[in-house]
Amino acid sequence: MTIQTQILQKIKEYDTIIIHRHMRPDPDAIGSQVGLQKLLQHNFPDKHILATGYNEPTLTWLAQMDQVTDKDYEGALVIVCDTANTPRIDDARYSSGDFLIKIDHHPNDDSYGDLMWVDTKSSSTCELIALFAFENDLKVTETTARLLYAGIVGDTGRFLYPATTSRTFAIASKLREIPFDFAEIARKMDSFSYKIAKLQGYIYDHLEVDENGAARIVLTQEFLQTKGLTDADTSAIVAAPGRIEDVKLWGIFVEQTDGHYRVRLRSKSIPINEVAKKHNGGGHPLASGANSYSKQENETIYQELQALISGKK
Repeated sequence: MTIQTQILQKIKEYDTIIIHRHMRPDPDAIGSQVGLQKLLQHNFPDKHILATGYNEPTLTWLAQMDQVTDKDYEGALVIVCDTANTPRIDDARYSSGDFLIKIDHHPNDDSYGDLMWVDTKSSSTCELIALFAFENDLKVTETTARLLYAGIVGDTGRFLYPATTSRTFAIASKLREIPFDFAEIARKMDSFSYKIAKLQGYIYDHLEVDENGAARIVLTQEFLQTKGLTDADTSAIVAAPGRIEDVKLWGIFVEQTDGHYRVRLRSKSIPINEVAKKHNGGGHPLASGANSYSKQENETIYQELQALISGKK
């Protein structure tokens, strides 16, 4: 019995299903979470299926969360999408259900759940949800197709990242056969506010790049507050340094309200996820996140990034 068959069997066994994803969601997190919800709601209309978590203001155009009570978890099936480790699961009640399933495409460093489907070769979790739908002959509606397609586009950087495979294109093509507003997704993902445009300009003006192509930028709380920006706003400029030809890998250090730094790490070819793991983080080889608790740790992380390029241990 395949893992997909096992997951479908569990879905059929439960009347209530609650779907989670990671904190600080991106299009793949919300797309896979709510895409799975809409898929199951259409194919199993008698079931009570909920999506829980924080409503990220920058992504409410894609989907919004439900109000989920503690009572809903009694005897429920819980599915967590696109979340590598338990500390990152949005809504700590994920363990309050009767059975837990993990569906993800990140490295499986935290093997949680009673049943796991982890495929690190997949471009996105949305690709896995779409594969699950098509291979089990489940009806995919316009709403579901829109959500899954948006997640695939988001996590592949519009099909630019190395995780994009022939299967990714095949699934995206099959989703596009279903009528949904493709242009709306493209507009939403390709546009940003004037203040984000100014932030992007600031990044290019202040980015520090060493002779080997290791780059960094630090965004303090003082700067963010002065410009009327939030941590969520900074996600829009994560890819910006990579557009510079000389930059090979980079870190964006964003100070949080409690004083620690959220560190977004990216690379064009050299794996950086081991650096992230050293600093309370993790992720994909070329796209990871970490946490820093001092300016000195910021400096240490940057030195480790520099060492990756220079070949120093």
